[in-house]
Amino acid sequence: MFSKLIKNNSRPEDEQEELDLNRIPAHIAIIMDGNGRWAQKRHLPRVAGHKTALETVKEVTREASRLGVKVLTLYTFSTENWKRPQKEVDFLMGLPVTFFDTFVPELIEKNIRVNAIGYLEELPAKTKDAVARAIKQTAANDGMILNFAINYGGRAEINTMVREIARQVKTGQIDVDDIDNDKIAETLMTNSLKPYNDPDLLIRTSGELRLSNFLLWQIAYSEFVFSDVLWPDYTAATLRENIYEYQSRDRRFGGLKKG
Repeated sequence: MFSKLIKNNSRPEDEQEELDLNRIPAHIAIIMDGNGRWAQKRHLPRVAGHKTALETVKEVTREASRLGVKVLTLYTFSTENWKRPQKEVDFLMGLPVTFFDTFVPELIEKNIRVNAIGYLEELPAKTKDAVARAIKQTAANDGMILNFAINYGGRAEINTMVREIARQVKTGQIDVDDIDNDKIAETLMTNSLKPYNDPDLLIRTSGELRLSNFLLWQIAYSEFVFSDVLWPDYTAATLRENIYEYQSRDRRFGGLKKG
């Protein structure tokens, strides 16, 4: 399940390993990390890294869609990120407005649908409105789902799920014996992504080797790839390398290799 650290050694196009297009992970989730360090290395303010990261999001979205990925989930803002300096938080909350204004026309053209999970009701009005508008404008698209995890936390999601199921038991909607993996899955935020609720591949950039409270239930059988590439430097070629690493694995889901 776990990968060795993938170094920043992207090869030229003509030396890229050939991907098996029949084994592209249906759901890729990415913990986008390293914006601040990218900016610091260039003696720029942290917000410069966040701004550049938007172009990376666009490039990776285009490539994932081209390759046939069904769902691309991007960890955009966690429930813990509110602890950052207010100036940085305010900047981050303004990014969806700029991002969607410039990218939604292309998303519509490429048949990509926007979705969002997280505690969206707690977002500032301008951010919430921008996300809702992008979701509405792309609702008719039936290609790849570009899923943003905004104000999202895995433990908070599980807490919410437990309370909702407890409420259903208390009100007699379900019996305790009705609680199983399917019931839990349909009560989580990622039910909006079915049948691709759970990521096949989880990527984290910038060399950090932790999950940071991301999709804790859903990644039970995900393959992990940790890249030392800072997110603003991440490219379509890096994504293909990470998918190639995924395709080199033998996914047994607790069983034995066939044959």
